[in-house]
Formats: sequence, structure tokens, C-alpha cells
Amino acid sequence: MANNGRIRSAFPVANGSKDLTSNSAPASTAGSEYGPVEFTRDDVEALLNERIKYKSKFNYKERCENMMDYIKRLRLCIRWFQELELDYAFEQEKLKNALELNEKHCGDMEVSLKNKEEELNMIIEELRKNFGSVQIQLVKEQTEKLAANDSLGKEKEARVAIEKAQAGLTEELGKAQGELQTANQRIQSVNDMYKLLQEYNSSLQLYNSKLQGDLDEAHETIKRGEKERTAIVENIGNLKGQFSALQDQLAASKASQDETMKQKAVLVNEIASLKVELQQVKDDRDRHLVEVKTLQTEASKYNDFKDAITELESTCSSQKTQIRELHDRLLSSDRRLQVSDLTTFEKMNEYEDQKQTIIDLKSRVEEAELKLVEGEKLRKKLHNTILELKGNIRVFCRVRPVLPGENEEGKAISYPTSLEALGRSIDLLQNAQKHSFTFDKVFVPNASQEDVFTEISQLVQSSLDGYKVCIFAYGQTGSGKTYTMMGRPGNPEEKGLIPRCLEQIFETRQSLRSQGWKYELQVSMLEIYNETIRDLLSTNKDAARTDNGVSPQKHAIKHDASGNTHVAELTILDVKSSREVSFLLDHAARNRSVGKTQMNEQSSRSHFVFTLRISGVNESTEQQVQGVLNLIDLAGSERLSKSGSTGDRLKETQAINKSLSSLGDVIFALAKKEDHVPFRNSKLTYLLQPCLGGDSKTLMFVNIAPESSSTGESLCSLRFAARVNACEIGTPRRQTHIKPLDSRLSLG
Repeated sequence: MANNGRIRSAFPVANGSKDLTSNSAPASTAGSEYGPVEFTRDDVEALLNERIKYKSKFNYKERCENMMDYIKRLRLCIRWFQELELDYAFEQEKLKNALELNEKHCGDMEVSLKNKEEELNMIIEELRKNFGSVQIQLVKEQTEKLAANDSLGKEKEARVAIEKAQAGLTEELGKAQGELQTANQRIQSVNDMYKLLQEYNSSLQLYNSKLQGDLDEAHETIKRGEKERTAIVENIGNLKGQFSALQDQLAASKASQDETMKQKAVLVNEIASLKVELQQVKDDRDRHLVEVKTLQTEASKYNDFKDAITELESTCSSQKTQIRELHDRLLSSDRRLQVSDLTTFEKMNEYEDQKQTIIDLKSRVEEAELKLVEGEKLRKKLHNTILELKGNIRVFCRVRPVLPGENEEGKAISYPTSLEALGRSIDLLQNAQKHSFTFDKVFVPNASQEDVFTEISQLVQSSLDGYKVCIFAYGQTGSGKTYTMMGRPGNPEEKGLIPRCLEQIFETRQSLRSQGWKYELQVSMLEIYNETIRDLLSTNKDAARTDNGVSPQKHAIKHDASGNTHVAELTILDVKSSREVSFLLDHAARNRSVGKTQMNEQSSRSHFVFTLRISGVNESTEQQVQGVLNLIDLAGSERLSKSGSTGDRLKETQAINKSLSSLGDVIFALAKKEDHVPFRNSKLTYLLQPCLGGDSKTLMFVNIAPESSSTGESLCSLRFAARVNACEIGTPRRQTHIKPLDSRLSLG
């Protein structure tokens, strides 16, 4: 009696109860002395609310009979509930058996279809083999036909030649009658052979047409096999759909079975309690019947039995009260069951709503991730476009401040303040003549290291995006190149470009982890001293430097097809943090070649090359990139007369000036698009070939000393930088790679 819509079958009910019909449950064929019955919710409520009427309240026999009849109808109702449960169980078992038969049938069909498909595949394969052999035979027959045609052509040419000879021999008919007869015989044989060849050609044509017919028939057979295979695949799809539908029905049946079992458990408990209470009522009734008989016996003897009647009336009223309580409990059980059904329905709706919400959230997250990837791609594209518009070879000029002890009188450097030239132009006064230069950016002496780094931070990001980036400092000794690149050790605010670039790369690498990026960084440091490469990270002191300052190792430079540079036997270390790189920079600085000149007490006598190789993988977008960041501190570019070098210092200065001159020759040759670019004229230009050849983004810092005594060297440096700034070299290319489908990873 969980709800009012359960299925019932209409049967006559005892004591004039009405026949009721319902269309939502299996029929019960239970019967008793009252005949087959069927109960609905209204019947049960009517039965429980029924009040027994008596013609006379003192007729205890009638009252007992009515009570017995009422109890029998209650038993019949309980029995009907039990049989209804059995019907449900039988129907469920029947559906389960039908589902198992359907599953077995589907399995058998799949096996048979699979066997049929394999058989058809074998037939198709055999037909294909036959088709291949027929094609081979056809080609062979065609070849033989061509050979026969060639032979026929030759015979025709021979016949024409013979006819010409016969025409020529007609004039000498009398002299060569014997030869004419012989020629006629040969002509006759040739004609016979020609007829045979014509017959053979006809037979070949017939055989060719027969082969073509067989080929067409084989094609039709293959097409029919493909159609049958397609139909079988569609049948398999339909059967799989039916199987999925049956599985869904089984799941629904199992859920309905679980719900029915729960309801059954509740009803069984209530029926058990009702049975106990009915048994108590029955015992009370039996006891009352005994008492009634006793009272009737005593009533025949005694006329005064009012007290017994009062007691029986109180007993009957208590029984009515108990019946009413049982009815109330049954109604409350029905209400609880209805509330339970409603609660279950609400929970299911809530579950479906939550499930749909989760699906919507997942789709929104996927859409957001796609938008994030697209945004990152657009950012990189715009970023690269901006840098390309600025130029793939850019020149910045930086003027260092006046140092203590230097003469500040007669300033030779000034900065135009017009709107167009502000921050980009510089004027140099020499011998009362003003020389004006314009670059991509000009940093005045009070510009901080942070200001300088802000201008190049976009190039550092390009290295993470998969480009080759080269930044080098050029200028005379003492103009602040090493300060620009390395900064002042121990002072965080005056860190140079190399430490700041590394901090940006490590911070960006950490922030990109949430987008699926994983980067691996490798560092190498070398110097080019007197046209010899020295490994500054080598732990072998004997290999690092000999007495004359030249490394005994030969570090050969090689460039692969992808434009990557490799130096043989060079130390390359994996780094995880900027602190590790700082330690390596200190180690390299101690190993670098320095010497005393008139320009500087501790002058760098070599070109310092810091290389950071960046390998990035994005697991979500399935891409990978390979970027390179080259940071180069060139040796001083002063002339020999200015440096005052002698001995070893003279040799060093000559080697430095030669390599810097070669650098200028390479840049100008690239700008003019000459066929031959002299990269091999120096180790520096050959090492930087991929960075200068158009595959990377290059930035030159020209460093200027502000004192008047350095005006000549400053003018040379500015002129060289201006010529470099006027060059236009090819478009940079990004180093990306897409892995195969089985293990693709990318960086984007």
C-alpha cells in the first residue's frame, strides 16, 4: 500500500464489497472461502474504517460472528499482500531471465557477426589477390601483344622493302627470273606469316576482353562484399544499441527491485506487527468466547448478569480502540511510505541537477582552458609581431655616469629634447663639431639597471617562447659593458642583465606550471681569448688554463641543420634555480682572462659568452619549444694607440680588434645580402652565426664613457652601432616541434 497507483486485479469481494479495477500491478489469483479477491487502497481504508453494526448489542453470538468475519477479511487482505509480493518477485525473475537470454543472444550474434566479418575479410583478401594476379597476367598479355605488334611492324617494313625491290627488278626480269620466283615464294611466306599474326592479334584481343570482363566481375564481387560488410557493421551497431538499451532497462529494473525490496521490508515489519496484534485480538476473542459461554451458562441459572455485560462491553470497546489504533498505524505507515517516495524522487532530481551542473562546470572549465591556450597563442603572436616591428636587430645606447676623479668640465655628450628624438637620440661634440646619432633607445647616465632590464624583458620572454635571442654589450674598455651585463656583486639593486634575465625566466617558469608548462634549463659559459675558446665552467684547472693562458683543448664549433650551435667538449650544466646560476657566474668570473691597460686596471681581455638553453614542454597543448638566450660581454674595442698595449697585451688587443672588425664585416655583409658572409674570419662571428643570420632576435648595447678624453673612442663606437642599427636581416624563426600522436608534448 505504498501509493494509490499500485496494480490490482478486480475480483468479487465478500460481504458485498464493490469490484474495483486498477491498471498498474499484476493480478492476484488468491482465493479463500469468500472467493478470489483484489484490494485497492480504498478497499483497505474501507476495511479498516468499517464499523460493525449489530441488531442487538446483547446478541454476543452475532457480534462474535461479525468479528470472525472481519478478522477473516483482514487475513485475506494480508494474504493478498503476500501473493502480490510473490507476483512481483516472479515478474522480476522473468525479466531477469529474459534479459539474460537477450544478452546471450546478443553475444551469439556478435560472435557470428565477427565470424562472418572474418570470413568476408578472407574472401575480400582472396579476391584482391586474384585481382592482383589478373592484373599481372593482363600486363603480361599486353606486353606480349606489344611485342607481336612490333614484330608485325617489322614484317610490314620487310614486305614494303621487298615490294620496292620487286619494282626495281622488273627491268631485269629476263635476267633474274629465278631470283623473282624465289622472291615471290618469300613474299608468299611473309603474307602467310602476316595472316597468322593477324589471327594471333585477334585471339589476343578476345582474351584481353575476357580478362577485362573477369576484372569487372571481380570488382563487382569486391563491391558486393564491401556492401555486405557495411550492412553487417550497421547490424552490429544496431545490436550494440539494443544491448545498451537492455542494459539500461536492467539497471532500471534493478533500481526498481531495490526500491520494492525496501518497501517490502517496511511492509513485512508492519505486517508482522499486525499479525502479532491480530493474534492477540484472536486470543482475546477466544477468551471472550469462553467467557461468553460461561456467562450464558450462568445466565440460564442467574438473572443478574449486568456486571458481566458491562465488562464485555468495555472489552469490546477496548477491542474497537485497538482496531482503530491499528488503522491509524497503518495510515501513518502509508504516509511515511509516500513521504519516502517523494523524498527519493526529490533526491533523484537533486542528483540529476547536480550532475548537470557538474557537466556544465566541466564544459566551462574546458572552454576556459581553450580560451587560455588561445589567449596565450595570441599573446605570443602579438609579442613577436611587436618585436619584429621594432626590428630583429636593435641597438641600445647607454652612457655611464661620470666616475669619481673624472673631469666633468666641457661635457661632450648631450641629449636632444624634441618629442621625436627624446629617449632615442644622442649628440657627441668633438673638435667643435657635433655628431648626431639615433638608436632604438638611449639610456642617460642616471638610468638604473631596472630601467635597462625593463626594455629587454620582452626579448627574454621570446626565448621562453622558442626563439634564439642574442644580447651583447659593445664599447671601449671602462664604458660599463661588464656592469651592464653582470652588475655589481653584493648589491641587489645594481644587478646586471644576466642575473635579472635568469630571475625573470625562473619566475615565469614557475607561473606557467599552472598552464601545463615544464621547462628544463641548461647553462654554458665560455670566453674567446686570442681566438681560442676556453671553457669557464671546467673543473679541470690544467685544462682550463696553461701558462700562456691558452686552453690546450680544441673546442670545435659546429652548426646543425636546425641552426643550433654545438661546441665540442664544452661543459653544459642543468640548473634549477637562479642561485645555482649565480654560483656558476662567480666561478666563471674568477676564471676569465683580465689584464691591466691604460684604460682600466682590470680590463676584460676576452669575449664572455653566457648561453642558456631552454627546453619547454606543455602536456595540455601537446607542443614543445627550444629557445636559446645568449648574453655576451665583448672585450674592449679601443684602438692600439689609446690602450697603450705592449707585449702580450698588444697581442690580445690585436686579436680583440680583429674579431670585432670581423663582427662588423659579417653584419654589413648580411645587410647587403651578399652571397658570401665571412663568418669564419673569427671564432666570435662563427660562434654567433645562427644569432646573426636571421634566425634569432639580436640586441646590441653600445656603451659610452662620458669623459672628454674618450670622445674619439666613443665616436667610433657610435658610428659602428649606427651602421648596425641601419641593417635589416631576415625574419626570426621559432623553434617548435609537435610529437607523434603516441607521445606528443609541446610548448607553446
